[in-house]
Amino acid sequence: MTKLGSAIFRRLVIIVPYAWLLFFFLIPFVIVFRISLSTTAIAQPPYVPVFSLADGLAGTMEKIRQLSFDNFTWLAEDALYYTAYLSSLKIATVSTLLTLLIAYPIAYGMAQAPRTLRPTLLMLVILPFWTSFLIRVYSWIAILKPEGLLNQFLLAIGVIHEPLIILNTNWAIYIGIVYSYLPFMVLPIYSALEKMDHSLIEAAQDLGCPPITAFWKVTFPLSVPGVIAGCMLVFIPAVGEFVIPDLLGGSQTLMIGKTLWTEFNSNRDWPVSAAVATVLLLILVVPIVFFQNIQAKADEQGK
Repeated sequence: MTKLGSAIFRRLVIIVPYAWLLFFFLIPFVIVFRISLSTTAIAQPPYVPVFSLADGLAGTMEKIRQLSFDNFTWLAEDALYYTAYLSSLKIATVSTLLTLLIAYPIAYGMAQAPRTLRPTLLMLVILPFWTSFLIRVYSWIAILKPEGLLNQFLLAIGVIHEPLIILNTNWAIYIGIVYSYLPFMVLPIYSALEKMDHSLIEAAQDLGCPPITAFWKVTFPLSVPGVIAGCMLVFIPAVGEFVIPDLLGGSQTLMIGKTLWTEFNSNRDWPVSAAVATVLLLILVVPIVFFQNIQAKADEQGK
């Protein structure tokens, strides 16, 4: 391959992810943000655009100068919305921590297993994905309801004397999120642990380091990138989760995903729904970008 062909190939490789982000992230975000600045109307679709390309360049620029952020002001003034944001962040944080506590031992055990057994263990981790997500969540209703399998089992062995109320509580949501997103936490951690140089542990033990101390000073620091990746893969979708809170949490559960669904489908208030989605996206994207910048600077200093 000539130098010119190699340079063109490198540019194409770089352009592909940027094109993907442009068409599937930036353009949809601009459309949603445009709707968030619109006003509600009895029409199809149920909003009046604040500006349109049909207005021409001059008309579009004039309407841009008159943009109103009333929908965002409404979100700040109504306690329902920021309470839903805070509740979603709390539930997502607790669920992520619980998922990490369960996933790390699983990933560690998989990484320590014989190499011939690891593909089988990996298949067992991703096996739930072969079943519909909705069916898997529905199955937890039969397990967690007062007359469900869990209460019947606990009553049969004498652990409890009356059924536990788990369904339609935050605990049911935690269970549903942990179960549904556990593979997303296990796989990145397993990938980091599986690539680790185990001679480092042997060297630490030869120098008199106890196994537990060797784990915290050698193994865990090397697995931190996998832990961070797993936490992001669980936390980000958990914040905007709708199906699990709706089926397992009941009508009293307040999460921003349910609020967004209600505004969009029941109230038909697309501008407010778009404003809710825009704020949610900013809440998730800004910390990620900030963390990536810090990580990039740390990597440069390490080099």
